[in-house]
Amino acid sequence: MSRKAAAFACSACQAEVVQWVGRCPRCSEFGTVVELARARSLPGLKSSGSGSTPDRPARRLVDVAADTTPREPTGLAEFDRAIGGGLVAGQVVLLAGEPGVGKSTLLSTVADAVASRHPDECVLYVSGEESVEQISLRARRIGALAPGVMLADETDLGALIGHVEALMPRLLIVDSVQAIASAAVDGRAGGVTQVQEVAAVLTRIAKARQMPLLLIGQSTRENAVAGPRALEHIVDTVLTFEGDRHTSLRLLRTVKNRYGPADEVVCYEQADDGLREVPDPADLFRGHREQPVPGTCVTITVDGRRAMPAEIQALIAEASSPNPRRGISGLDSARVAMLLAVSEKWADLKAGGNDVFVATVGGAKLSDPSADLAICLALASARLGAAMPPDVAVVGEVALSGDIRPVPMLNQRIAEAARLGYRRLVVPKGGREKPAARGDLTVVAVDHLEVALTRLREISQSRGRTAP
Repeated sequence: MSRKAAAFACSACQAEVVQWVGRCPRCSEFGTVVELARARSLPGLKSSGSGSTPDRPARRLVDVAADTTPREPTGLAEFDRAIGGGLVAGQVVLLAGEPGVGKSTLLSTVADAVASRHPDECVLYVSGEESVEQISLRARRIGALAPGVMLADETDLGALIGHVEALMPRLLIVDSVQAIASAAVDGRAGGVTQVQEVAAVLTRIAKARQMPLLLIGQSTRENAVAGPRALEHIVDTVLTFEGDRHTSLRLLRTVKNRYGPADEVVCYEQADDGLREVPDPADLFRGHREQPVPGTCVTITVDGRRAMPAEIQALIAEASSPNPRRGISGLDSARVAMLLAVSEKWADLKAGGNDVFVATVGGAKLSDPSADLAICLALASARLGAAMPPDVAVVGEVALSGDIRPVPMLNQRIAEAARLGYRRLVVPKGGREKPAARGDLTVVAVDHLEVALTRLREISQSRGRTAP
């Protein structure tokens, strides 16, 4: 019996099935199975399988000149830094994020900035999810009223292309790629086939006209780009916009960039008048107090290519029930549990029968292992009721043996600690990168958790303070 060809595919995991089902058999997601378009013969491909004559012959690598790609700044310093210094002619940027995080607000600000820098040209903002009246209300709220911004609400790809041909914009913004449908292929808007076709057509137009293109994409619950993974391969740059509904902080991350670094992180603050750039996010993740308190420790973490301070807070209290509670916020709970066990072993920290709570300040989410030492010292400070010196920061990954392992980008962390005014920075001993002191900052190298506690006691005694 001949096997039937797959006619449906899951938009979440790309699993193919021969008939429609409500629930994907692979990833168990509901409502993600959509119909595939029928395969079409490729132009220029004969029945015998032989190819056609190429328009341009292949060239030798050594004969191709490596020209520097010119960039056009948008006027927004932090956004330009995220995309590598500015927009490149024909560059296609995909911005993904959760609903309500501020994607449309951010690109409305970009449209206003580009239109203000080029008053003789226009920026076309096409929305398939909002009307032009809704876009205008948001633009007035955030003060993005450049006269060169043109608005259109379209869901048909053909009509969108008509707007581009009529206006010849300097920049095209499409909100969102899942809301646009093409009449040339089957399937509903937002399906696998439609998203691939719309993205491919718009990319060809952007490359042919040397016109930068900014696409807004929907995201899944895991904050990944929704739709087919081929969408991320088609575009040149992928940005993710992250934020917590309970805080005003927003993080713009560069996931992919063919024209620059792919690990930049930019901070924004959500306000009533739109998104405000935060060039120096140092004060967002640290507590401000006149006197040091027990249970706090500052570390210098690296997110992408940016070194930033973060404060770890710990609280150890008497258990109110036979089963002690463990509350973790902003950190990996499994790693904190491991570090609590390491602290009990090597720092003589007895907290097995107590409630333990560990959190970050400002809603920061830390995954950098260099925060391990700060977590251990915050726990020790909370357990003993002794405050850490306020001018000391620590950096280091803690192993199960209590050893403090080297961390990458150490000199960037040292430079950031010196800029913020810290007098001493505890770092791991050894490693390929040799620590270099900066200004009034003294670098203290330690190789074990016990040694780190001993050195901190010596620092506190010399300054008349108490350390754990």
